[in-house]
Amino acid sequence: TMAIETIVWGENVHEQTNGTVRAIYPKGMHAAIADALNQDKGIHATTATLQEPEHGLPQVRLDKCDVLVWWGHQAHGEVSDEIVERVAERVWAGMGLIVLHSGHFAKIFKRLMGTPCNLTWREAGERERLWVTSRNHPIAAGLPDHFELENEEMYGEPFGIPEPLETVFISWFQGGEVFRSGVTYKRGAGNVFYFRPGHETYPTYHDANVRTVLRNSVKWAYNPLAAIPNVTDAPNVPVDKAPEKITERGPKLHAAGEAGYR
Repeated sequence: TMAIETIVWGENVHEQTNGTVRAIYPKGMHAAIADALNQDKGIHATTATLQEPEHGLPQVRLDKCDVLVWWGHQAHGEVSDEIVERVAERVWAGMGLIVLHSGHFAKIFKRLMGTPCNLTWREAGERERLWVTSRNHPIAAGLPDHFELENEEMYGEPFGIPEPLETVFISWFQGGEVFRSGVTYKRGAGNVFYFRPGHETYPTYHDANVRTVLRNSVKWAYNPLAAIPNVTDAPNVPVDKAPEKITERGPKLHAAGEAGYR
């Protein structure tokens, strides 16, 4: 079988501007995440960054991508709307999408959720305890019933997302807040997973359990079926192409064959 073609998209800003982040992730967070994925022979992960032409996501590359992993924070507004629509259409057509940590405010996540995706937060290096809430879920395969990250940023409820298809993890923080930290969605033919941990000033993506979740989520999000072609088309079906014979009647707004408004 062919490996799951995965692109890890990283904003790649904090690594260039913050010495703490650079010390933890000398090759960039995207490289650390791709390294975790490539430990599984069933996954072939490459990287893309904001600074590349078309943010490293030209159509020809996205068309070959089975799963896209997204980490952004400081530069959400610098992501081109054209690229956001390009990614959304690939998700609707069947590409998997994994959104990490501060990617809750990424344009692509908000586009697919249709909600503010807001939350409460605190940067205090506190302990996070992640509980598995769906024990037989493939994303939780090989994990204990809970695991801890000694230093993390807090995200707290209420989390402004649509009701998830599944909640795989909830987090408790040392300060007392809780958060739905692993949630799944279906958008068109695409599987979407949001996973909370990953603040850039802590070594979260070096943690063995987090790396297991990353690999599991890519395998879960992968859709082996062929992409849906022309996924946003809205064709005007002629009378003579109706499944049952009908006679046209009544006034019309559109001429035969005319495209609709959108």
